[in-house]
Amino acid sequence: MRVITQKTVGAASVLEVAEAAKPVPGPGQVLVKVGAAGVNPVDTYIRAGGFPALGEPPFTLGWDVAGTVEQAGEGAEFAVGDEVYGLLPFPGTGGAYAEYVVANASDLAARPEHLTVEEAGAVPMVALTAWQALVGRGGVAAGQRVLIHAAAGGVGHVAVQIAKARGAHVTGTASAAKHDFLRSLGADEVIDYRHQDFTEIDPVDVVFDLIGGEYAERSAGVLKPGGVLVSIIPGNPGFDVDRAADLGVRFELFGSVAASGTDLAALPQLRVQLDHIVPLADVAKAHELVESRRTTGKVVLVP
Repeated sequence: MRVITQKTVGAASVLEVAEAAKPVPGPGQVLVKVGAAGVNPVDTYIRAGGFPALGEPPFTLGWDVAGTVEQAGEGAEFAVGDEVYGLLPFPGTGGAYAEYVVANASDLAARPEHLTVEEAGAVPMVALTAWQALVGRGGVAAGQRVLIHAAAGGVGHVAVQIAKARGAHVTGTASAAKHDFLRSLGADEVIDYRHQDFTEIDPVDVVFDLIGGEYAERSAGVLKPGGVLVSIIPGNPGFDVDRAADLGVRFELFGSVAASGTDLAALPQLRVQLDHIVPLADVAKAHELVESRRTTGKVVLVP
């Protein structure tokens, strides 16, 4: 089978097509014929050496996957021909940038009928991050007011939908060109961060911070007493539990996303924005698109 590998860390040009033996599933595992594999910002950091999650090269990146079960190991809950999607254990060993990949059946869920295989391949990491952070850490519930920063990005545009599905009033920050998109996802209010001060909104119960740095301190100022700031920026959250205690709020720093078929099955019906669908052999282009930070939604690879 074809896989994408790299022999050294560096620019997107280090990614190359190689041949490898098709893997064999063990007990509780399935072999998935990959229909689409999502490309996430963390993939680019690992490729470049900024986050040594996979050790020294060579290695194959990729954690988001959607496709068809081609072989099922003993005790696996899926059968040959099932359409599935999921997140490979992160950081684990990666491996989704390939024509076939072995996955734990418990980390997969049936592909929702309303999602194409390309859309499903873009979902797992961003959706599980949003779900586990907003719901698991933030406890977002009906009637609450939620502020989501970078709301039109990969995680953000899914977070908007999850918060709305749980009955929250959602405000999102994004550039003006993306406001109609956010409204179409259900956002109640949109703020152009370039020309509007988000700290002037009515107090909120939950802030989902996808930016970090000085945004965190400013965001804490719009929380109601006892509200929660949930950050997914471990490198520079710009906030901590002591500062939160001083302000009478709560701070939750979300660490690593967990692969979970159960959580995927619990997600509301999501609309997924695809920015680019890129052939596997053009993986360098896909990484360059993600690194540009100018995409709206997700980039996926297809064999």
